[in-house]
Amino acid sequence: MSLADTARSMGKAFRTFGVAAALTFGTQALAAAPAAPVAAEAAAPVAAAPAAAASDSAAPAVAAEAAPVDKGYYTPMKPTAGKGQPVDKGWTFQDQYSPIGEEGLWMHDVILMPIIVAISILVLVLLLVVMAKFNKRANPVASKTSHNTLIEVIWTLVPVLILVVIAVPSIRLLAHQYDPAPKGALTVKVTGYQWYWGYTYPDNGGFEVISNMLPDEDAVKNGEPAQLAVDNRMVVPAGEPIRIQTIGSDVIHAFAVPSLWFKLDAVPGRINEKVLFIKEPGVYYGQCSELCGARHGYMPIAVEALPRDKFEAWVKTQPGGTVGAAPAAPAA
Repeated sequence: MSLADTARSMGKAFRTFGVAAALTFGTQALAAAPAAPVAAEAAAPVAAAPAAAASDSAAPAVAAEAAPVDKGYYTPMKPTAGKGQPVDKGWTFQDQYSPIGEEGLWMHDVILMPIIVAISILVLVLLLVVMAKFNKRANPVASKTSHNTLIEVIWTLVPVLILVVIAVPSIRLLAHQYDPAPKGALTVKVTGYQWYWGYTYPDNGGFEVISNMLPDEDAVKNGEPAQLAVDNRMVVPAGEPIRIQTIGSDVIHAFAVPSLWFKLDAVPGRINEKVLFIKEPGVYYGQCSELCGARHGYMPIAVEALPRDKFEAWVKTQPGGTVGAAPAAPAA
């Protein structure tokens, strides 16, 4: 093949390639040109739909964000001097702030103490009479009397009558102390640890409050009795029955608050239950009353009774605390 033929063949090949390229790209451009408006028209409603949906859902979202969350409030109550705590030179029971406590104190003051005093005086008088009348100098010839029927009947029946007088109100008081809690009563689970207390509120979200004794200087600074003040109190509503359940996590403890006439053992593996009713708001102190180890004396109890609305405000300040259960009706 000559050089001229080769040049003509290459020129024809380039022209054929250029025509093919032009036809190819021209067809694609023509096909793409009408598709653009269609795509735009189709895309417009699709894009508008989410925008409309977003605008519709935005209002509740904004409203939800704008609605304030009630996180509650709580300021620890200041204790009242002489209320719910020991007093200087005190020699009898603390003043009572529960119906059971008032009944128990009445039984002590009206029934037990008069009987105890009367028996003690009678025995003392009899001892003095015997010492004066039947000593060897005053009675050199001893009596040989073996028995006296009348005296024997008296000293048998009189103690029986005394025991009956004590037993009737005592059994009634014991029964009242263990009346079951009414339906819907607030439940607080008290757990004794070595050596601190835990208070769980299953009706209000199941959160637990850990309570440890405050150092003496911090307690005095807060206006509280030393060795009885704690960092976190057991907060409960006043004026309604409360179901107290106690258990021990390690050894036996005892949850005791003298001014509320309340004492209940906390035994590992066993739930004990009793009703607590606090008549009025206040701070009431107690201690573990079961020897539980080396730091037994460092397990104080502080119960803070608040009105129902303030109690619910306190619940909302706790992690996971919820409010909604209706309070139980006060026991008759």
